[in-house]
Amino acid sequence: MDANCRKTPMKKKNASEAFLSPTFICLFACFDIVKARVLSKKYNCSFDAMALLRVLNRVSPNKCFTPARVRIERCPCALRFCMFGNGTNTLYQSGPQARFFPPSESVMLLPGAYKNKVAFITGGGTGLGKAMTTTLSSLGAECVIASRNLDVLKKTADEISQQTGNKVHAVQCNVRDPASVEAAVNQLVNDVGLPDVVINNAAGNFISPSEKLSPNAWRTITDIVLNGTAYVTLDIGKRLIKAEKGAAFLAITTIYAESGSGFVVPSAAAKAGVETLCTSLAAEWGRYGMRFNIIQPGPIKTKGAFSRLDPTGTVEKLMLETIAVGRLGTPAEIANLAAYLCSDYASWVSGTIIRMDGGEYVSLAGEFNGLKKVTQEQWAIMEAMIRNTKGS
Repeated sequence: MDANCRKTPMKKKNASEAFLSPTFICLFACFDIVKARVLSKKYNCSFDAMALLRVLNRVSPNKCFTPARVRIERCPCALRFCMFGNGTNTLYQSGPQARFFPPSESVMLLPGAYKNKVAFITGGGTGLGKAMTTTLSSLGAECVIASRNLDVLKKTADEISQQTGNKVHAVQCNVRDPASVEAAVNQLVNDVGLPDVVINNAAGNFISPSEKLSPNAWRTITDIVLNGTAYVTLDIGKRLIKAEKGAAFLAITTIYAESGSGFVVPSAAAKAGVETLCTSLAAEWGRYGMRFNIIQPGPIKTKGAFSRLDPTGTVEKLMLETIAVGRLGTPAEIANLAAYLCSDYASWVSGTIIRMDGGEYVSLAGEFNGLKKVTQEQWAIMEAMIRNTKGS
């Protein structure tokens, strides 16, 4: 908080001032949603923050409040938050309700559930791929991880092998290149045989206004996400069909593959394509013994993804405000779901898309969900106003 704010004595709020508290922002936003959104784009700040600025400017029309001035001039009116964050540190670890939903990091399935099974994981060197590989290896699978960076892969493979006692193989593969995919699958088959599990996890993404996207930027993301998934799936799938061997395929997408999302349009389009690819093949290739399922993770804090999607740390705060359980997910939670979907326990599960996001999607979908920020005092004031409204 700024020094000028600390020196300003706090006044006791009356009924009218209650409408200026931050918890009332969402109610105001419901009443004037369009204008607040327009202004939030103009000033490049959050929707809730912009709605509050419009309240302040209505109350004090002689002053012009902008995002840069709010934290100093209106701090006495319970405006005790900063709209902009600096650096890459986490701004908010969790919401108060998160205590009811602690993450479980332990492996869910029984030991040996993947004994004598081979798993091939793209993007397996870091993040979610590493977590899923660790879980499958601990359950007895012989894992093969693939990505472009062989040094990172080897380090991860050695680390997991030492941790689980099971061999993890590292195979260099650029999923954007069909020839590289073919070579990687050849090495996979030569080393351990055809896989029982295939996890398409390789991904690329960054935030950008769509009008600034170049053809190369679009091609880079779609080549990794959509084409890469197709190349791996088709290459391995054809070999499985020829060998008359079944397998479980899993794709990692995102919740906005379903809804779409601005500022990550190449990723949204490519991930939607991946989901259609998998559900289509679930219908077509079930006759060959293959299952296809999809996980849509919500916000999972991994170093690689957040460095490109949330370089300042401000988006994390906004995410936490919209996640019903009040916290980000963990890689281990996704890994447990992945392990179940690819296991024999899920042999009747195919063509399924599972959203795992802590309730973020449904929180964003309901137009009046923001009313949870309204206090009991404010509900009483609104009730009195509504009762005094005449006519329909």
